[in-house]
Amino acid sequence: MAVNRTQALVLGFLAAVLIILTMIRLTAPGTYFRALGLAPGDALAEAGFLTALVVFIGVLAVGVVRRWRWLFWLFMAALLAGVLRVPFAAAQLAGRLRTDVPAWYVVIQGLLGLTQFTIGVALLTAYRKHGVWGRPAGQARTK
Repeated sequence: MAVNRTQALVLGFLAAVLIILTMIRLTAPGTYFRALGLAPGDALAEAGFLTALVVFIGVLAVGVVRRWRWLFWLFMAALLAGVLRVPFAAAQLAGRLRTDVPAWYVVIQGLLGLTQFTIGVALLTAYRKHGVWGRPAGQARTK
């Protein structure tokens, strides 16, 4: 099945989430464990979390490729709600909310929220023009 730009955008976002999580795990394991609420060195919990996350993202990716209608609405709601991360991250950076993770992690969370919101708006735009999941791949544009 060919994917259109909207689907590719969501699939790219899911891949980026896995890459960012892996980078944080490799470069800052203490922050990784604190953010997830895991005890450092708890290999079983970490393996279980990563396995569950990869399986979950895999199922989401299959749903995106197969253009599951219900998943589109779930993605749109979740991605648009990402804008809520921005004021939360700003409050943490300003010291108004306590945090036990470094500032760079809070900045990543804020940027992730902006990215989520942008993709959510793109999904909404594609829906308004072409329906759920946008125009099928390979279909000619209409003027």
